[in-house]
Amino acid sequence: MSQPLFGAVVTRNVMHQQDSEYSIQLNRWFLKPIGAWPRAGASISIMNKLLSRGIQFTCHSLIASTVIPCILYILFEPDVYLKLKAFGPMIHWLMGGANYCSLLSSSHKIRKCVDHMRTDWQMVERMSDREVMLRNARFGRFVSTFCAVFMQGGVCSYSVITVLTPVIMQIGNITITMRQLPCPFYTDLVDVRYSPANEIVLGLQLMSTVIVNSVTVGACSLAAVFAMHACGQLNILMIKLDELVDGTEGEFKTNHRKLAVIVEHHLRVLSFVSQIEAIMHHICLIELLGCTIDICMLGYYTIMEWELHDTKNLLTYFTIFISMSCNIFIFCYIAEILTDQCQKVGEMVYMTEWYRLHHKTAHDLILIISRSNTVIKITAGKMIQLSIATFGDVMKTAFAYLNILRTVAT
Repeated sequence: MSQPLFGAVVTRNVMHQQDSEYSIQLNRWFLKPIGAWPRAGASISIMNKLLSRGIQFTCHSLIASTVIPCILYILFEPDVYLKLKAFGPMIHWLMGGANYCSLLSSSHKIRKCVDHMRTDWQMVERMSDREVMLRNARFGRFVSTFCAVFMQGGVCSYSVITVLTPVIMQIGNITITMRQLPCPFYTDLVDVRYSPANEIVLGLQLMSTVIVNSVTVGACSLAAVFAMHACGQLNILMIKLDELVDGTEGEFKTNHRKLAVIVEHHLRVLSFVSQIEAIMHHICLIELLGCTIDICMLGYYTIMEWELHDTKNLLTYFTIFISMSCNIFIFCYIAEILTDQCQKVGEMVYMTEWYRLHHKTAHDLILIISRSNTVIKITAGKMIQLSIATFGDVMKTAFAYLNILRTVAT
């Protein structure tokens, strides 16, 4: 048995292993195949370490094998429209590579957050609190699944449709048919017009597409699961605040113990939120900048293809546009939810029937209100606070850039 919580004799959560696994399962599925899931401490075997390093090297190599030839293609291609056509895919691959490096460098912090969540699940003492945490965990899994379906579906559909679209080329007196690459390739490195070079490069680009998409989905799912877990803890905290004065008017020692538990819980949640910010602020900045550029370029491609009445490409661009928009919206939405929940703690303290408490205990509530006023926010690069308003600003900025691009390039 554990110590009584607010006078109730309860037991610890005997299902904590199953619950914690349920909450982080999708994150591990997305990140482990690309070697970005943090290793479990010093007990990991040498073979597993070598395997993880090998996967990371392979992923880095596949991303570089797509990005570097594309950059060279943009630098040396004389046609402006073809340069712009290659710029959008290159930005997407660069975003994936940068986020991959950020995830790997934050591996220790991610492990700390995962361990923090496991401890929270183990410390649950009431069934009602467990239900609150499970409800938030289900929403985190839903957001992760939603992101995976749209991101993988959008970009992979573009890659598949591009591959299935043959290109007829005239080389001297010879006419050849080749498969189009998802990301343009600088032919002075390898002549991808001929087989088997075309098929080899095509396979490498398709594998790098899956890796880059997995990185984006993994980063988004981490943000969603961590943020919703923090929201669940804040909801439990507000329940404790609501129960602070129930049936214990004037019992100073009892109320003081309750308040001590609340303060300790509040500080633990704020520490977890600060860890989320430390992990996500680089990734959020990359996503914010990259999605703004990609949405702008997708608008430009749509305008150009509209004149050619190419329905297949138009549908592909629209799907990717939805994927990019949903991706940045998810980051902004969960950041706003987390910020609102942190602020609600202070409001809940103020709305508590504090006048029924001992005057010393009531006076101590001011500290919680004061701490809630300095909310730890989820930011992009510690410069831009993420919120629904930020999502609107991203869309407006992208279309403003699109108008400038139309004026300059057409």
